[in-house]
Amino acid sequence: MPAPRELDPTTSLAALYGVKLRRLRVGSGWTQRQLGDQVPVAHSRIAQYELGKESPPKDVCDALDRLLGAGGDLNELWEHVQRESIPDWARKYVELEARASVIRKYQAHTVPGLLQTAGYARALLTVARPSVGDRLENMVTTRLMRQDILNRAAPPVLWTLLDESVLYRPVGGAAVMCEQLRHVLEAMARYDRVRVQVLPYESGAQPLLGGSATVLSFPRRPDVVYLEGSHSGELVEQVGIVTEYGLAFEHVQAQALGLDESADLIRSVMEGSHRDVRIPTRPERRRVAQVQLQQHAGRRLRRGR
Repeated sequence: MPAPRELDPTTSLAALYGVKLRRLRVGSGWTQRQLGDQVPVAHSRIAQYELGKESPPKDVCDALDRLLGAGGDLNELWEHVQRESIPDWARKYVELEARASVIRKYQAHTVPGLLQTAGYARALLTVARPSVGDRLENMVTTRLMRQDILNRAAPPVLWTLLDESVLYRPVGGAAVMCEQLRHVLEAMARYDRVRVQVLPYESGAQPLLGGSATVLSFPRRPDVVYLEGSHSGELVEQVGIVTEYGLAFEHVQAQALGLDESADLIRSVMEGSHRDVRIPTRPERRRVAQVQLQQHAGRRLRRGR
C-alpha cells in the first residue's frame, strides 16, 4: 500500500485542516475507515478531508472534533476554512446576509446562491473560476451552507425576482438544470417565506436591467444593497442610493408574473412544455401591478412611513 501523499499545510487553510485531521486520527490509532464508521461518513470522504480537497459539513466537523478529542481546535479551524472559500469582496455581504430579516433579490443571470443545488453551484463555480482546482468542493460546501438560514427558527423572507432567461440557460446541462428548477419549486412549496417571481421577456426595459442586485433589510440597522458580478461585488450603504434600489425592486416586482403564474412557468420549462402555460397578458399584469402598488402604499400609510 503506497504511503499517503504528504500535504503542505502552508498552501491553504483547507490543507492545514487536512494535516491536523490526519495527525489527530493517526495519533488516536484509527484508520480512515474506522473513523468514518464512527462519524458516520464514508471513509473516502475522510481521505478527501485529509487531502484538503473537501471541507466537511458542520455536523461532520463537530463529530470529528469530538471523536478525536480536538477540544474545539478542528471546529475553530473549520470556521477559517469556510471564510477562506468566500472571496474578500463578498465576505461582508455574506455576514450581513446571515443577519437580515428580509432578502430581496433580482437575478438577471443565475438562480441565487440561497436556492442553488450542489450540481448547479459546481457548474457555475467551475466556469466562473477556471483556476479553482482542488478548492471547488470547499467553495460548493460553503455556498450550500449559507442556505441554513432558511431553516432557522425565525428565517428571513427571501423574495427573488428571476429574469425569464435564467430558466432557459442550461447551467451544467439539461439534467442539472432540471434538478435546479425542481429545487426552486420545492423551496417555494416548503418554505412560507421563500417567494419567487419570474420577470418575463416581454416586460421590456426595467430599472434593474443592468445586472443582479440584492436589498437586505434588518430589524435594527439601515438597509443595504449588494451589486454582484461573477468576479466582483459592491456593498452600497448610502441611504439615498439604497432607497432608489428598493423602489426599483418594487417596480420590477410589479412587472413580474404572480407567484402562482411564476411557479407554473418554472414547472413548464422544467418539463419542456413552455407553450402549454397561459402567461397573463400585459393589461392583466398591469391591473395586478396597480393593485400591488396600491396595497403597498396603504401599508406604508398604516405604518406611518
